[in-house]
Amino acid sequence: MTPPNLSEWALRHRSLVAYLIVVLMLAGVFSYFRLGRAEDPDFTFKAMVVRTLWPGATAPEVQLQITERIEKKLQEVPWVDVLRSQTRPGESLITVLLKDYTPKKEVPDSWYQVRKKIGDMRHTLPQGVVGPFLNDEFGDTFVTIFALTGDGFDLAALRREADRIGRELRQLPDVKKIELFGVQDEKIYIEVSHAKLATLGLNPLAIFDALQRQNAMTPSGFYETPSDRVRIRVSGDFESVENIREIGIQAGGRLFRLGDIASVERGFADPPTPRMRVQGHDAIGIGIAMNRGGDVIRLGERLHAARERLQRQLPVGIDLHVVADQPEIVRQSMNLFMSSLAEAVVIVLVVSFISLGLRTGAVVALSIPLVLAVTFLLMYAFGIDLQRISLGALVIALGLLVDDAIIAVEMMVVKMEQGWDRFRAATFAYTSTAFPMLTGTLITAVGFMPVGLARSGAGEYTFSIFAVVSIALLVSWVVAVVFTPYLGYLVLDAAKLQRAALEHGADPYRTPFYRRVRASVEWCLRHRWLVIGATLLAFVAALAGLSLGVQKQFFPASSRPEVLVDLWLPNGSSLKATEACARRVEELLAVPEMARSIRYYASYVGNGSPRFYLPLDQQLFNDGFAQFVITTHDIAAREDLRRRLEQRFADEGGEWSGLRTRVLRLENGPPVGFPVVFRVSGEDIGELRRVAAEVAAVMRGSPHLKEVNFDWNELGKSIRVDIDQDRARALGISSQELAAFLNSMLTGIAVTQMREGDQLIDVVARAAGDERARISALADINIHTGSGRYVPLAQLAKISYELEEPVIARRNRLPTVTVRADIRDGMQAPAATARIDPLLDPLRERLPPGFRIEAGGATEESAKGENSIKAVMPLMLVSVITLLMIQLQNVGRMLLVLLTAPLGLIGVAAALLLFHVPFGFVANLGVIALSGMIMRNSVILVDQIEQDRKAGMPPWEAIVGSTVRRFRPIMLTAAAAILAMIPLTRSVFWGPMAVAIMGGLIVATLLTLLFLPALYAAWYRVQAGER
Repeated sequence: MTPPNLSEWALRHRSLVAYLIVVLMLAGVFSYFRLGRAEDPDFTFKAMVVRTLWPGATAPEVQLQITERIEKKLQEVPWVDVLRSQTRPGESLITVLLKDYTPKKEVPDSWYQVRKKIGDMRHTLPQGVVGPFLNDEFGDTFVTIFALTGDGFDLAALRREADRIGRELRQLPDVKKIELFGVQDEKIYIEVSHAKLATLGLNPLAIFDALQRQNAMTPSGFYETPSDRVRIRVSGDFESVENIREIGIQAGGRLFRLGDIASVERGFADPPTPRMRVQGHDAIGIGIAMNRGGDVIRLGERLHAARERLQRQLPVGIDLHVVADQPEIVRQSMNLFMSSLAEAVVIVLVVSFISLGLRTGAVVALSIPLVLAVTFLLMYAFGIDLQRISLGALVIALGLLVDDAIIAVEMMVVKMEQGWDRFRAATFAYTSTAFPMLTGTLITAVGFMPVGLARSGAGEYTFSIFAVVSIALLVSWVVAVVFTPYLGYLVLDAAKLQRAALEHGADPYRTPFYRRVRASVEWCLRHRWLVIGATLLAFVAALAGLSLGVQKQFFPASSRPEVLVDLWLPNGSSLKATEACARRVEELLAVPEMARSIRYYASYVGNGSPRFYLPLDQQLFNDGFAQFVITTHDIAAREDLRRRLEQRFADEGGEWSGLRTRVLRLENGPPVGFPVVFRVSGEDIGELRRVAAEVAAVMRGSPHLKEVNFDWNELGKSIRVDIDQDRARALGISSQELAAFLNSMLTGIAVTQMREGDQLIDVVARAAGDERARISALADINIHTGSGRYVPLAQLAKISYELEEPVIARRNRLPTVTVRADIRDGMQAPAATARIDPLLDPLRERLPPGFRIEAGGATEESAKGENSIKAVMPLMLVSVITLLMIQLQNVGRMLLVLLTAPLGLIGVAAALLLFHVPFGFVANLGVIALSGMIMRNSVILVDQIEQDRKAGMPPWEAIVGSTVRRFRPIMLTAAAAILAMIPLTRSVFWGPMAVAIMGGLIVATLLTLLFLPALYAAWYRVQAGER
């Protein structure tokens, strides 16, 4: 049964086809403006944070009693890959990481299982534990972050305005959630001298009791009348600080006013909680997250309009700043990519018009918007947004989607030149090349299959390249066999083409140019073994060049204008010390040579920045950490500022000694953190430190690394209070009561809460400021005993000073020290790691039992991405072989086509080496896709040879003639694909892929036309003159 000729059907239903063209174009335009817009594709963060507090416990106690118990239970959760924990005094922070290949739909169930497991074991945790608290919204990205600052306004006033602004912004379409940053909880502090308490003989519990009883929310009943229920309200709850000062305290038969014996003041959390500063001023941040599938550009327009309106409503002196503006970044990226797309369209059109002529080129030109329109329509139907990956995929597809149209229209032109009428010529291409074209199109799409089916974070991130390219290619085939014949029927002038052909004896392949092509092909056939040998030699050299000369990378750096400055103080540092260091950096940024590069900046003290950028390596809960997000004017300003900051921080004058700094660009792809990482794991912490120090020494010996450091290693200061238990019991005081008293005096204890609006403000009792500030005064603190007397702490306990673990980091329940480093410019992280790893082998041989050293960082993440692609390669290979067998139905011819697939590596290696471009995940995608492009041309050429042989043509002439006839369409499609990549070479993200495809396709196209005929002749032992 002969399949229907779709081209013939289209020409017999021209009115319907014209109608479909108009409808599809309009639907495509409508879909384009309805597509969601974002900076990055949707990405599932397979991480959850579990935070548990146990006030008063040391880090080793928290590790054994909380972290160990929770981690042991969490290992039972399906899909769990890594449990990373940081245990500090009084705090356990566990990050649950699922396996990179966890299916997206399984992630919510895994988080449910985490909650369930923790709920089941919560009762086994020690008394006094607060939590655990779970956060699985770790990956929410805030598309815009506003910040409120105000001269003459404290953070409480700014927080109230931020609440009001947040409520209004929440009403905007596509807003998913609003979150505030840098909020400092308000407190009311009752500060009383322990010396005064001792003098008055006043029991602090009496103060606590009086405050709690007066402020308690207790029902006072109601009257039930025949008509109404009348409730009774008793006054006494605190409405102001003055109410608290007026509280009467009874002791020793006397009544004291609280304000007379204590200072009662309103303030903020002390010590402070993580805070935010903007342009050197305290600020409250307002983060806005967008619903999935929303249009970030349209949302940005609404947010900026709302900002202008809200700014006018704010009190004089309060300013609403923008500190993160993803809509503006996306708008610029969209404009850049649309200009790149327009450039690519122009390039393809120029290639078509110059090589095919005005009318023939017009047919190809008209097919481009139609293919793009249908592609936009299907993207809208499948929920694929316009973002970094899909936009790049469109540019890549543009060079491929004209291939089928060029092949179809070129065949029409040839047949018209041979004297065929328009109808017959337009329908012939379908019978001769439609199915080889379909096979080639499917093979090209299958070439992107490893990207689409890769089960990894990198694969999920780049999935839309497979989806968009596959959609565009399949649509291009349909357009080539249905709409292009119709357009060619309308546009091409058969009579004019026939007159032009008569100038060459009615054979377009008798021109001087084609005679030279024929001579080149015949030379290759006669010297087939030389051609094959030279190609194999070039292929071996390319493999050597890729492995030895081309550096490896994971993902390239981002082209965003932000610079991140990380400040790390020694473990155990206070948040006040961190803020002091942050203020020093603010002073540095105010220097004119720095300030000229900066648009604005924000700093986050005690925490990292909120996730304003999807691949951000976010830092959580660390009093000794601060992060600056500095937005510069452009890339040149970013690099200038980065260089100047690195020079100042590296100043040998010692201005920044004791402070670890890191100046870095934003990265693309899944978050990596430090690019070069080696993990040392083992049970014994002392031995762990020794081995980690040796690893660090090896890394410091590398000229390619800088700022080698540990994630934890220092010991922290502590004071030990050894109680004389006999004397304590004699005085009627227990260890628990003594610890509680010291805590209330030094840190403070929340006695009750003042209810103000929707806020609950803790009323905190603690010692006076000077008594809390001096460590030397600890021994003199007066302790209230069971007998009502006060005795100095020195009479109850011995005070000593010691060092303890301020933090213990573990990985999969083993203490682990991570030795980390940045790389110097000009070196890629995988290359640096590969050079260091063998140097650690002698150390590995001497490791104690149970210890191990593992490479992490970009090398580990890159391996995950590459392995996920390799896992799909067999499926891709089977799919390609199946398609080839369906089309060629011959094992020999199928192997011939397969052997041409890797030849693009010759050009890839040459291009990467020539332009000094590293080979990473993105370039790897280009190499994989390149194999499909090469086989597409090969299968059409081999199929053409077989058609000619079946038509009775001698084998030699079939090889030469088919190659000559396929020369123009193969060269045109290759030129379109290669030149369409030029705009992408300027992209930081897509540049490596564009260079790889351009170099590979240039060489592979020549080899398809010269090496493949020679290989075919050698394979089938074809000789000149053979019949």
